[in-house]
Amino acid sequence: MKVGILGSGGREHSICQIIKKSDKVDKIYCFPGNAGTSQIAENVNLDLENFEKIKNFVIENQIDLVVVGPEKPLVEGLTDYLVKFKIKVFGPNKIASQLEGSKIFTKQLCKKFNIPTANFGIFQNVKDAKQFLKDTVFPIVIKADNLASGKGVYICDEINEAVTAVEEIFGGKFGKAKNLLIEEFLKGEEMSFFTIHDGKKFKYFGSAQ
Repeated sequence: MKVGILGSGGREHSICQIIKKSDKVDKIYCFPGNAGTSQIAENVNLDLENFEKIKNFVIENQIDLVVVGPEKPLVEGLTDYLVKFKIKVFGPNKIASQLEGSKIFTKQLCKKFNIPTANFGIFQNVKDAKQFLKDTVFPIVIKADNLASGKGVYICDEINEAVTAVEEIFGGKFGKAKNLLIEEFLKGEEMSFFTIHDGKKFKYFGSAQ
């Protein structure tokens, strides 16, 4: 079978290496790939924001499975788009991708279903956020709601740091921000716990820290 992998980072290089080991895989394409993936796959210079070009390449080259690495195309609905053309995709749909794309969406989901999470508040402007900070207990955690490429999280020990964080987020440092999240600081260790779902069953496949 032929597999197409979207992305250009170390994550996609790792995915290429693992998929290459499968006896079922004859050919791997990586869009756009990197120097590492070029050793084990064919790099194809495609714009990940141009869903139509990706779809056309997949169909023209009879690619059997597309694996999406980066969060941004998932949040923007690439999986949903490709599925419309009966293309098999490994990657969450647009709704599920909000768990990564919006910190506020995830916090509200936790609250709705009583999933343990730090106490939080949602703010839509600088004035309200600053007013809240006057009476808060530090340290505090302030987060940009939107995708921020692994950034956009501030741990603030005092009010001046917190005010700067609020101003930077609403000022567009991590892209246009309609909302901002302020939550209590929890001390401890963090890890990612991975599962895959098909809508009916789920399977655990490791953790990372």
